[in-house]
Amino acid sequence: MGTHATTLGFEARLDRLAELAVRVGLNLAPRQEVVMTASVESIDLARRITEQAYKAGASLVTTLFSDEQATLARYRLARDEAFDTAPGWLFDGMAAAFRNGAARLAIVGEDPALLAAEDPDKVARANRARSAAYRPALELITASAINWSLVAGATPAWAAAVFPDEPPEVALAKLWDAIFAASRIDAPDPVAAWAEHNAALRARRDMLNARRYAALHFRGPGTDLRVGLAQGHAWMGGASPAKNGITGNPNIPTEEVFTTPDARMTEGTVTATKPLSYQGTLIRDIRVRFAGGRIVEASAATGSAVLDRMIGTDEGARMLGEVALVPASNPIARSGVLFLNTLFDENAASHIALGQAYSKCFVEDDLTAEQLAARGANTSLIHVDWMIGSPETEVDGIDADGRAEPLMRGGEWVK
Repeated sequence: MGTHATTLGFEARLDRLAELAVRVGLNLAPRQEVVMTASVESIDLARRITEQAYKAGASLVTTLFSDEQATLARYRLARDEAFDTAPGWLFDGMAAAFRNGAARLAIVGEDPALLAAEDPDKVARANRARSAAYRPALELITASAINWSLVAGATPAWAAAVFPDEPPEVALAKLWDAIFAASRIDAPDPVAAWAEHNAALRARRDMLNARRYAALHFRGPGTDLRVGLAQGHAWMGGASPAKNGITGNPNIPTEEVFTTPDARMTEGTVTATKPLSYQGTLIRDIRVRFAGGRIVEASAATGSAVLDRMIGTDEGARMLGEVALVPASNPIARSGVLFLNTLFDENAASHIALGQAYSKCFVEDDLTAEQLAARGANTSLIHVDWMIGSPETEVDGIDADGRAEPLMRGGEWVK
C-alpha cells in the first residue's frame, strides 16, 4: 500500500484521488463528456475531478449535486402522494447522454443512517419510484455500454457513523485516511499500483473462467448456500472494457471477482457478515433462506421493515443478480474499518447481490433480453450487494458433474 501517507499532505492526496478517478476509474477518452453526481459536501473533490477531466481532454463535465438536508425536508414536509414521484425527465436525460457517449462518475459518501427515523413505507415508495425512473440509465451501466466509475468522498455525517467515539474533525480525518489507503492513493505511484492490482484480479478471473464451474457452495456460521451459475457466465474483476472500447475500473476501490448466477438455482440459508446500509437505513444481521431461487424467509436484527420492503420491490428483488468472491485478507478487511458503505464493505468480503444481473458477465456479447432470461439472468429495479464472507467462510466450486473443488478455506483462496 506504500508509505506516502506520512509524507503527502491532504490536498496532494485529494488531487491524487481525483486524478485516479479520471485516469484509472474512467480512463477518460479525449473529447468525451462526463456526467457526475455528488453531494454538496463533496464539492471540493468534484471540482478537482472536473479539473482532471478537462486536463484529460473532456469536452464537457456536468455535475448533478444532491443535498441530504433537502432529502430530509422531503420526508418531513412533503405530501404523502409525493413519495410515488421521481424525476424521470432527469434520468431520461442521463440515459440520452450515455447513449451519446458520455462517461458516468459518481462520488459516494452518504450518511448511512440518514433515513433511519423516517417512515419506511415512504422510503420504500420513493426508492421504487426512483428505481423505475432510473432504469433506462441503469441498463446502460449494467450492460457496460459506457465507461463508468464510483469513488468516495468523506463527509462529516458518514465519518461520525464510522467513528462515533471520535471528535468530528478527528473522525473526518480518519475516514479520509481510510479512503486514501483503500484506494491505493498512498502508493508511491497510484496508477502503477492499480495496474499491478488489476493484473492480479485478472489472473484470478482467468482461473475461474477456465474452471467453468456450474455452481458455488458457501459454508460458514449460519450459512449453507448453493448458488448456481448462469450458462455461459463469465467472471470479471478489476479493469474491464466497456462496449465503447474504453477499459476502466468501475469501482475504486475494488477487491472482487464477480459473475452472474442463474437466479433460478439458489438454494439454502445465508447470514450476512456485515451490516447493510440501504437508502439511509442500517440493516443488521440479515438472515434469509432461498428455495427455488427465491427468498422464502427473511429476518434482520434491525431494519427488518426496510429489508422486507426492499425484497418486495418486484419479483426479481428476491433473487440473485450477482455473486462475488473476495479474500478475507484484503486491505479493506485488514484495515478493521466498517465503512457502512457498500462500495467499501462489499470489497471487504465475498458477497451476493439481490436484484438486477450484469448482462456483461457472459462469454457472448449482446445477448437479447430473452436470451439472458433463458440463462437465468435476473431482472429487477434494484441491485443491492450484501456481505456473506469472513475468515470462517469456505467456498467450493461445483463442476457440471457435481464434483466439489475447494476454492476458499478460512476466507482465503486455496490456490
